[in-house]
Amino acid sequence: MCLFQFTARRLISQAHCGFKASSSKKQMFCLEMARPSSNMADFREVFAKAKHIAIITGAGVSAESGVPTFRGAGGFWRKWQAQELATPGAFARNPSRVWEFYHYRREVMLSKHPNPAHIAIAECEKRLSKQGRSVVVITQNIDELHRKAGTKHLLEIHGSLFKTRCTSCGNVAANYKSPICPALAGKGAPDPDTEDAAIPVEDLPQCEEDGCNGLLRPHVVWFGEALDPGVLTAVEKELDICDLCLVVGTSSVVYPAAMFAPQVSARGVPVAEFNMEPTPATNRFRFHFPGPCGTTLPPALARHETEIIS
Repeated sequence: MCLFQFTARRLISQAHCGFKASSSKKQMFCLEMARPSSNMADFREVFAKAKHIAIITGAGVSAESGVPTFRGAGGFWRKWQAQELATPGAFARNPSRVWEFYHYRREVMLSKHPNPAHIAIAECEKRLSKQGRSVVVITQNIDELHRKAGTKHLLEIHGSLFKTRCTSCGNVAANYKSPICPALAGKGAPDPDTEDAAIPVEDLPQCEEDGCNGLLRPHVVWFGEALDPGVLTAVEKELDICDLCLVVGTSSVVYPAAMFAPQVSARGVPVAEFNMEPTPATNRFRFHFPGPCGTTLPPALARHETEIIS
């Protein structure tokens, strides 16, 4: 239902934009009107008046913390890219290899820290809450750096590296053990010459619910899996009430998240994009601020001179 709404609104936004094959002038006018501004002073005026701010974040917000993305050239773990390992089929065929991959990622993340972008978002949320204003972070990231930075109102649409789900009973639990199980200690090296550990299933992470002992899997959304409908419903509610939307460090090509901000823009809400470079959605937004998020975001979210803090 949510996905239908997103798709419908996306089509509506295109209709509002006036894309008709018979009218090149209308199309040109629309594109000119859609060209985003990089005027920080103008953005700050909009920010000062916003009551409900939705911030959509992607891999770019964590890149400055040294988080590997496993995308693009060189984005391999051993001989595989993430999309070859992060699938239900890969886990069914070789749960040991998939757990080595996620164990490596968990161990890497335990050594990483929030950067100025994460901190700016968390501090903004805390400050505005005292003014009766709200901030929600809708993230595609599974690294929990927003949580580490102190963000409270957080919707993790792709799950978390530090949660597990039992393949037998379905129980979801937070898990920060290092290593997550004894058999994975010292495993997961990303070097392409490293051989698989071939850990028996019974030695991989097991469910600790009474009498279960089922095989655990990472509680993340894999390629080919649907997003949690409960999380999508929560996202939809937040996007319906927001009066300012920020898109931070995301390529705007992964669906359904790629439709979130255009959906908001289609109903006339200001959207500001903070990204290293333009994306396919940039011309739908009111603002675009190029550059590292850790540099552009802190001044954008800093206390505005009109804010009254008791």
